[in-house]
Amino acid sequence: MAKTASAKRTPSKKQTPSKKSKPIKKTPKKSTPAKSKSISYQKTVTMYKSIPDYFTMNKKYAHLGFNSRAIHSGNEPAQEFGDVAPALHLSTTYIQSAPGEAPVFDYQRCGNPTRLQLERNLAALEQTKYAFAMSSGMSATVTVMNILKSGDHVLCIDDVYGGTQRYLKKIIGPNFGLELTMADFSDIKEFKKCLKKNTKVVWLETPTNPTLKVFDIQAIANALKGTGIIFVVDNTFATPVLQSPALLGADIVMHSATKYIGGHSDVVCGALCLNDLELYKRLDFAMKTIGTGAAPFDCWVALRGTKTLGIRVERATSNAMAIAKMLEAHPKVEKVVYPGLKSHPQHNIAKKQMRGFGGMISFFVKGGLK
Repeated sequence: MAKTASAKRTPSKKQTPSKKSKPIKKTPKKSTPAKSKSISYQKTVTMYKSIPDYFTMNKKYAHLGFNSRAIHSGNEPAQEFGDVAPALHLSTTYIQSAPGEAPVFDYQRCGNPTRLQLERNLAALEQTKYAFAMSSGMSATVTVMNILKSGDHVLCIDDVYGGTQRYLKKIIGPNFGLELTMADFSDIKEFKKCLKKNTKVVWLETPTNPTLKVFDIQAIANALKGTGIIFVVDNTFATPVLQSPALLGADIVMHSATKYIGGHSDVVCGALCLNDLELYKRLDFAMKTIGTGAAPFDCWVALRGTKTLGIRVERATSNAMAIAKMLEAHPKVEKVVYPGLKSHPQHNIAKKQMRGFGGMISFFVKGGLK
């Protein structure tokens, strides 16, 4: 039986165990991030060199109804990022390409993008070519009077807002040498007799505050044709929803936008709306010089308010008519003054020039304050 020899196995060099080895720490390779490519593109932005030119943008909305004009005019999506809500521009100064060469705006007191948006909106609502947004209704009044000079004559309706009356009687008249006449404009023949060679402004409210007298805007405008006299109508109570003085011949339509236009008791603002470019330039110079323009935030708040102006005024008007009829039938009410009632002495004039009779009512309680 053959014997099989068994040989001792000699480990190969590869198998020879080395000295006690330490665990190898592997350092992970740093991954190189992929370079992101910035994609830029060019976009055309339409701009004008002067503020009045921006009002030409309103032409495309002229055929629309009131509420559509309120929503769109001055509220276009922003050209840079497309924001659909108007931006609030707070900058006081603007970069100039060269000294004295500002592209549109140079200083906030003189003009501002947010203010311009509101001004375009106001012009669209009053159906005028231009508008100014003022810091208050009284600022609007002060601006108009500041284009006059000492010795000029102002003919004002005898039933006018208290602030206007105080300013004309106590400040502008005695301190600046303006001549003032306050008269009833009901009779056009008598109205004409009040005009003088130095009459420069005729100031009217209709309906008036607070007795709600109504005056024939077109008849007064016709009486002033060819005289060069500036005819101003305070349209605060009627609002552009119910009355359009510029279409009836007024040169300037004035508002305390604090009331219906702002609409939420959270902003003090005013407005001047007009068609004549030369008159615009005179008012613009006065506004820039005395600083009566509205602040950006106030403009932003007022612009928000105009979007619902039509709906609010329509509801206020319908409510006022219902309340006026109720009061007229109330045993403790002596008299109700509301242009929508047939008992109002100028009811027919109101029907002719207004699209509704407004939300303001005056009434007298029997027995007075007893």
